[in-house]
Amino acid sequence: MTPATSHRTISGEARLAAVLEQCDDDRIAPLATALADGHRCVLEHGAAVAALTLAMAARADDHAERIPLLARAALLHDIGKRYIPGAVLDKPGALVPHERQVVEAHPTVGAAMLLEAGLVEEAAIVRHHHERWDGAGYPDRLYGTAIPWESRLIFVADVYDAMTSDRPYRLALSHDVALAEVAAEAGRQLDPAPAWLLPEVV
Repeated sequence: MTPATSHRTISGEARLAAVLEQCDDDRIAPLATALADGHRCVLEHGAAVAALTLAMAARADDHAERIPLLARAALLHDIGKRYIPGAVLDKPGALVPHERQVVEAHPTVGAAMLLEAGLVEEAAIVRHHHERWDGAGYPDRLYGTAIPWESRLIFVADVYDAMTSDRPYRLALSHDVALAEVAAEAGRQLDPAPAWLLPEVV
């Protein structure tokens, strides 16, 4: 087993099952099923991000009582992408401005979906999972510790998993290159604390 594949050593189904168990909420499975029906890859990415996020939280040894909440929000962090056309999500080239606006709306759309399901705390976390430590993120330009703790962890895991996955517009980066990119963004895009924890869990 190499570090580059360590967070992918179990099947997607097994990872999803393990994360759903940690969610400890009967409302989550139907939402996950609905997301899988439209964008299976988005749900698989959510399960991978959740696994990494929970591993970082365990290493941080803090907020243990919020682990189920963290699992739920991390798994469904991209649920707002359910309504993005596949032609946009899978586009091999650069997005044009109106396509980027559609993609960047997904945290807000996802938060609204979770609010409708009665998942209030999860909605706030999902809304802010693209906020940047330096305040240059979206949708609300939060910065530093004004961003929910859970959102900051999810963002680190999200960035790493996206970089180490094949995408329509590029092949996956290696583990080492991805970690170097995460380290370079610690204190800029990313909260340094979970960014420095990431090498210990992948």
